[in-house]
Amino acid sequence: MKFTAYILDVLTDSVYPARITIEDGIFKEIVPIQVTEETEIDVEGLMLPGLIDSHIHIESSMMTPAQFAKIAVRHGTTSVVCDPHEIANVHGIDGIEFMIENASTVPFNFYFSAPSCVPATAFETSGAVIDSEDIEYLLQKPEVVALAEMMNFPGVIGADEEVLRKLRIARKYNKPIDGHAPLVSGRELDRYIEQGIVTDHECSSFQEAIEKKQKGMKIMVRDGSSAKNMDDLFDFSQRIEYYKNQDSFGIIPNEVLSRRLHSPIFDFIVADDKNPKDLINGHLNESVKKAVDLGVDVIKAIEMVTINPAAHYGLDGGSIVTGSKADFIIVDNLVDFNILKTYISGECVFDGENVLFDVEDVEVVNSINVDKKSPEDFNIYFDGDECEVNVIQCFDGDLITKKTTAKLTTKEGILQPDILEDVLKIAVVERHGSNNLTNAFIKGFGIKKGAMAASIAHDSHNIVVIGCSSQKMAEAVNKVVDNKGGIAVVSDDFEGSLSLPIAGLMSNEDGFVTAKKLESLQKMAFALGCKLTAPFMTMAFMSLLVIPSIKLSDKGLFDGDSFEFMEVIRN
Repeated sequence: MKFTAYILDVLTDSVYPARITIEDGIFKEIVPIQVTEETEIDVEGLMLPGLIDSHIHIESSMMTPAQFAKIAVRHGTTSVVCDPHEIANVHGIDGIEFMIENASTVPFNFYFSAPSCVPATAFETSGAVIDSEDIEYLLQKPEVVALAEMMNFPGVIGADEEVLRKLRIARKYNKPIDGHAPLVSGRELDRYIEQGIVTDHECSSFQEAIEKKQKGMKIMVRDGSSAKNMDDLFDFSQRIEYYKNQDSFGIIPNEVLSRRLHSPIFDFIVADDKNPKDLINGHLNESVKKAVDLGVDVIKAIEMVTINPAAHYGLDGGSIVTGSKADFIIVDNLVDFNILKTYISGECVFDGENVLFDVEDVEVVNSINVDKKSPEDFNIYFDGDECEVNVIQCFDGDLITKKTTAKLTTKEGILQPDILEDVLKIAVVERHGSNNLTNAFIKGFGIKKGAMAASIAHDSHNIVVIGCSSQKMAEAVNKVVDNKGGIAVVSDDFEGSLSLPIAGLMSNEDGFVTAKKLESLQKMAFALGCKLTAPFMTMAFMSLLVIPSIKLSDKGLFDGDSFEFMEVIRN
C-alpha cells in the first residue's frame, strides 16, 4: 500500500507532505516530499496517528469490547488502555479473561491493566476478590500493560501488606502503576507516590493537579459522562496565577509565558467512564475539540491522546513513523476535526459512513443472585415524631460528594423522605448471593416521584436504587432482577428498563440500540424531576467508597474521610 498525504508529525509538532508505504500493517517507509504543481496528493484531508484513550472502563459503555470498538472507530479511536475492574468485581479472573477474549475478535487495539482493587474496599460485598497472586498471573499476560488504578489509597498510605505486595509485583514486571488519589495531598501524597504510582485521573481542581504534577505524577484530564474535569484543569486564569507565582523575579519574557499558556502542563486526556448515549456522539475527537476551545494548542491536545499515552504504556502506535504499527485516521482539518476514515494495521475499519467489521453475540450467564424485594425492605424505622439524619449530597458532573444533614418526620414509625427539600431515599441491595441491604438518604437528584435502580454501582456492582417511596424502589429493583441486570425507571405514569444481562453491566445489542434505550430511560428520569446531566452514571458512583466524602455500600453508610461507617440517624 503506497500513497501520498499530508501528515501530522507529533514528534516535531509539524505538518508536511510525505510518500507513505505500508507493508504487513507497519509503516515501512515515510519520505517527506516537495509539492509542485505536478504533485498528486492521494489523501484528501490530514493524516494523524490513531487516537488512544489511556484510561477507560469499557463496561461503562454498557457494551462488550467488540461492540465498543464498532462505535469508537467512528470517532478515530484506534486503541484503549482499559481497566476491567467492573466485570472483575462480578466474575473475577474469568470476567477479565472474557474481556480479553472478546476484544480479540475485532480489529482494534485493546490493552488492559490488571485491576488492583477488587473489591475496592473491605467495606462492601463484591462477587470476587483479586489478590496479589492473581495480579502476578495477570501481569504476565501480553495484553496487560499496567497495574490498574490503586484506589485503596488509605491502604497504600497505611502500608497494608497485601496492597504493597501488589505494587511490588508491578514493579517486578516493570509495569506502570496507575493511581486514584482524590484530594490526597501533602505528606500522605508523598507516601502514595513513593510506592511507584505514576498517574492520577481524579484531580478535580487545578491546585490538586499541579501539586501532583510537581511531585512527579502524570495527570490524566478526565472528560467522561459523569466526571468532567477539563474546564478546571485547563483553567488559564489559574495557570497565569501559577506562572506569576513561579516567576517572582520576572525572568520569563511575556512572549515565552504566552507560548507556555497554550502548551498543556498535564499529560493525557481520558474518558474514564463513557455511557453509550455520549459515546455514539463522540469520544476523544470531541475531547480534543473541547480542549482547543479552552485554549490548548491543537497539536499539543492531539499529543495527549496519541504519542503521550503510547510512550508511557509502551504501546505500538501513537505516531506516524517508520517501523510503527500503521494505525491512523484522516480528518478534514484541525479546526472541525471531523473523522473521514479510520485505519488499524493499515486496513480501513471505518470509511466515513460504515464500520467495516462485524460483531458476534456472546453467551449470557445470569449474575444477579438476589431475592425479590418488598416495600418494607426499604423502610427506615424511628421511634419518635422526627429526627436528624446524615445525608449524601451529590453534584452534577462531580463524583465527590458532601456530607449534609436533614430533619425528617415519621409516619407510622417510618422515616419519610422530604421531596420538597430534595431529600430522597437511597438503598444498596447486595446481588452476589448474601442479600444484604442498606438504606440511607440522598440530596441532589431532584426527583419528585417514582424511583430508578441499576445493577451498575461502582465498583462492586450491587443494585443501587433512589426513589421517593419504598413501594416504587421495590418495583424498580425487582425489574432489574427480572432483566438479569440493567437499569429500570418506574412511576405511577410510566416505566421502562434496559436489560444488561452480561455481568449485569453490558448488552449484546448494537451500541446505537443500547444508546437509544438509555436515552429513553434518561428522558423518563428527567420526567421524574431529575436535573442531573447523567443521572444513571451519577447514581452508579454513589456506592464507590473510595471517592470522598460520603457514600453507601451494602454494609452501611460510609464516611470516606475517616474511612469508617457512620450512622444514618444522628444521635
